[in-house]
Amino acid sequence: MAARKLARRSATLRRHTTETQIDLKLTLDGQGHYNIDTGIRFLDHMLELFARHGGFDLELVCKGDLDVDQHHTVEDIGIALGEAFSQALGDKKGILRAGYFLMPMDETLAAAAVDLGGRASYVIDTKVRMRIVGDLQTELLPDFFEGFARGIRANVHLKVLYGRSNHHKIEALFKAFARALRFAYSRDLRLKSMLPSTKGLL
Repeated sequence: MAARKLARRSATLRRHTTETQIDLKLTLDGQGHYNIDTGIRFLDHMLELFARHGGFDLELVCKGDLDVDQHHTVEDIGIALGEAFSQALGDKKGILRAGYFLMPMDETLAAAAVDLGGRASYVIDTKVRMRIVGDLQTELLPDFFEGFARGIRANVHLKVLYGRSNHHKIEALFKAFARALRFAYSRDLRLKSMLPSTKGLL
C-alpha cells in the first residue's frame, strides 16, 4: 500500500497596523523561491537568502513608515514571519523541532541554534560595529530576531564568532539561522504522527 502523502505546510498572513502593512505567503515545503519588497534593500537581500537557504517559498510585501524610522518595519516583519511559520507548522507533529548550523562566510563564522519548543526566547550577538550596513540600521537586527522568536514561540540563539566585514557578519547570521530553522521544521517520516515532546504539548 502506498504511503500517504504528507500535507503541504503553508500560511497566508495579513498584518496591517497604523505603522506597517504586511502581506505574506509562506510555503515551508518549497524550493527557496521568493518575491520580497520591504522598502529596505539590504533587508530584502537578507530575506531573499533566508528563503533560499531555508528551502521555503516566501512572498512578502511591507509598506512601513520609513519616513519615521526603520524600527517598525524591521520588527513587524520579524513578528509576521514568526507568526506565519507558527501557522504553517500546524500541530508540529513529526518535526525534528531543534536544529543548529555553523556558517562560514569568507573570513566570518556564525552559529545558529533553534528550538521550536513553544517558548519564546532569544540571544543574539552580531559583533556588528557599523551603525548602517547598506541601507539597514544594524541596531534593529535583535528586534527582528526577537520578533520572530516571539511570533513562532521558539528559542533563537545567534552568534558571530569572529569576522571582519560587517556585511558578512549579518549575512552569515541569516544563512546560519535559515539552515538551522530548515532542519528544525523538517519532518521525520518515522515519527510523523508523534509530537517531539514528552510533555505532549508544544
